[in-house]
Amino acid sequence: MNPEIKDLIKISRYYGSDNEYVIAGGGNTSYKNDRYIWIKASGTSLASVDEKGFVKLSREKIKVIKSKAYSDDVTEREAQVKADLFAAIAEGEQGRPSVETSLHDIIQYAYVVHTHATRANGLLCAKNSKSLAGRIFGDSALYIEYTDPGYILFKKTCERIEQYRAEHNEDPHIILLENHGIFVSADSIKEIRELYDDIDNKLRKENKEKLPDGDKSLPETVRHILPVIRMLLTKGDARIVRIRNNKLIAHFYKDEQSFRKIHAPFTPDIIVYCKSKYLYVEETGSPESVISNVQSQLNRFQKENGFLPKIVLLKNMGLIAVEDSWLAADIALDVFEDMMKISYYSEGAGGPRFLTRDQIDFIDNWEVENYRRQMAGGKKSGNPVDQKIVVVTGAAQGFGEGIARDLMEKNANVVIADINEKKGILFVNELNSKGKKNRALFVKTDVSDADSVREMLFETVKAFGGLDVLVSNAGILRAGDLDEMDPETFELMTRINYNGYFLCVKYAAEILKIQAKYHDKYYTDIIQINSKSGLKGSNKNFAYAGGKFGGIGLTQSFAMELIPYRIKVNAICPGNFFDGPLWSDPVNGLFVQYLKTGKVHGAKTVEDVKKHYESQVPARRGCTVADVMKAIYYVIDQQYETGQAIPVTGGQIMLK
Repeated sequence: MNPEIKDLIKISRYYGSDNEYVIAGGGNTSYKNDRYIWIKASGTSLASVDEKGFVKLSREKIKVIKSKAYSDDVTEREAQVKADLFAAIAEGEQGRPSVETSLHDIIQYAYVVHTHATRANGLLCAKNSKSLAGRIFGDSALYIEYTDPGYILFKKTCERIEQYRAEHNEDPHIILLENHGIFVSADSIKEIRELYDDIDNKLRKENKEKLPDGDKSLPETVRHILPVIRMLLTKGDARIVRIRNNKLIAHFYKDEQSFRKIHAPFTPDIIVYCKSKYLYVEETGSPESVISNVQSQLNRFQKENGFLPKIVLLKNMGLIAVEDSWLAADIALDVFEDMMKISYYSEGAGGPRFLTRDQIDFIDNWEVENYRRQMAGGKKSGNPVDQKIVVVTGAAQGFGEGIARDLMEKNANVVIADINEKKGILFVNELNSKGKKNRALFVKTDVSDADSVREMLFETVKAFGGLDVLVSNAGILRAGDLDEMDPETFELMTRINYNGYFLCVKYAAEILKIQAKYHDKYYTDIIQINSKSGLKGSNKNFAYAGGKFGGIGLTQSFAMELIPYRIKVNAICPGNFFDGPLWSDPVNGLFVQYLKTGKVHGAKTVEDVKKHYESQVPARRGCTVADVMKAIYYVIDQQYETGQAIPVTGGQIMLK
C-alpha cells in the first residue's frame, strides 16, 4: 500500500469515527494523482474503511462525464452517468463508486474530505446561511446554493469552481453546499486537519450557544407503550423500536411549536434514514390515553402520507425510531438527533431552512439514495429468528451461551440475562464486536428474584421495543441423595429451577399479551430448556429432577392459558451436555460430583463416569448445542405446537 492511500485511510477514519462530522457511514473521501482517483465506495463506512473500501478509477475516463450530453429525463440521465462512472473503474477493481466521484475529480487538490459536520450544517441549513458564510469565511470558501445531488450538482459545482479559479488563480480549499455539507481539499492530510479545525473554531466563535446536555430517564410507562407502537408499525415481520431521551430531545418535544422546528428534513441524509415526515404525540396522560392518541394519529399519518413513520416523538418520553434492524434504528436515532442539533444551531442564523417538496421528492426517488437505504437496512435472511428479540436466561456460559451465540449468528437480537456480570459483559462485547445489524445486551439478572426479572424485561423493552422469544434456561444442579441433601440446598434449587421459570413467564407474558392485543396474527414463544431429567426420574438427583418435572407441568399449564394470545409455550428436554461446564467443570462439574457421591458404581475416575453416561445413550454421545437449536427453531417456526416437552436425548428417552 502506498503512503498516500495510508494517509487517505487515516484521515477517513479520523472524521468517519466522529459523529460531529459523519453519521451512518456517510461522507466521502478521495485521493488522486495524475492518472487515477481512489474514492470511498458507496455503502462503505468511513469509520472502518480500509484499502478495499476505495474504488480506483481512471481520471481520463471520468472526464467524459463533464463534456458528454445526457438525456433530459432525470432517471435516464442518472442511469447514463452511472454507466459512464462504472466504465471508468480501473481494471481488476470492484465496488460501486460514489456518485460524487466527478466532483472530487475536478478539484485540483490531492485529498478531498466531504463531511456533514453538525456545526457547519447548523449554518448551511439556516435561512441566513449565505450572507453569514460570506461574513465568516470571506473569499476562502465557495458557497453553492442547494442543488439536487448527482449530475446537476456536479455541473453547477464545476462551473462555480472554474469561476473561482479564474478570480483567485486557484481552487477553493473549502466548498460549502447549502443544506448538504462541506468539502475540504488540500494536498496533505495535515492541511485537511488544519482547515477543518479552523472552520470549527470560526463557527464556534460565531455561534456560542451550547446544546442542551445530559440524559433523561425513561418513564415506567414506556414498558407498556413501546410494544404497542412496535405492533402498530408492524405489517409483516416484526420491527425493532429504539428509544432515546435526553435534554436536547426534550427541547423539541415540549410542545407543537418546538416540534415545528424539526418537522421536515434539512438534508438528503435525513430523508434516506428517517423519511421526510415525522409523527409528534403531545398526549401525556395514562398509557391507555397515549396509546389511543398514537393509534389515531398513525391512521391519519398513513392516510395523508401513504407510509408509516420511522420517527415518532413522544412528549415527556423521548425520540423513537422504528426500523427493520437494531442497527438501522440506531442510525435513524443518530441522524434525527443530529438534525435536532442542526436546528438548534440554526436559530442563531435566522432559523431552520427545510428542503422543499420538490427537493424531497427527488431524493426519495433517486436510485442512489435507494441503494443507500438498502445498504443501511440489509436483507432479511428468511430464518425464523431474523431480527427477533430473544431473552436467554443463564446465557453467560454453558448451554445458554451456546444458544445465545447461535441466535446471534442467525441475526436475532439477544438479551443475555445472567447473574454472572463479568462473564456476561465479556460475552456481549464479543458478540457485538462482529459488526452485525443485530445486537446483544447484557442485563444482570437473578431469575429467583421478581424485581430483578421485571427490571430485566423492562431493559429489554427499552433496548428493542418488545419481546418475541423467552428462553428460560437458567438453572443449577446440586446432586445428592436424601441423606446428603440439606433443606437449604433443596430450596435454592427449587427457587432457581422452578420458581425462576414462573417469574420469567409471568413478566414476559405481560409484554407478549400487550403485543397480541395490537396485532392479531403475531405469534410469540416461551421456551423452557428443561432436561431428560424432567421426563424420567434421576437417581440421587431428585432435587433437580423434581424441579424439571414441575417445569413441564408449568409448561403445559402456561400453554393452555396463553395460547389465546398466540403465545406458544414449549419445553426442550436435552440429554446430557457433557462438554459444558455443568458436567465438565473440574471443581463443581457433575462428573466430579457423581464420582464423589458414588452415583456410578465402580467408577474410579472422572473419565469412568463420563464413559458410563455416554454408554447409556443409543447415539453414543452427549447432546450438543446444535442439537438443541434445531428443536428451538422448530418450535419458533411453527404455529400449531404448544405445551410440548420435546426430547433431544439421542434416543435415551423415547416418548410413549
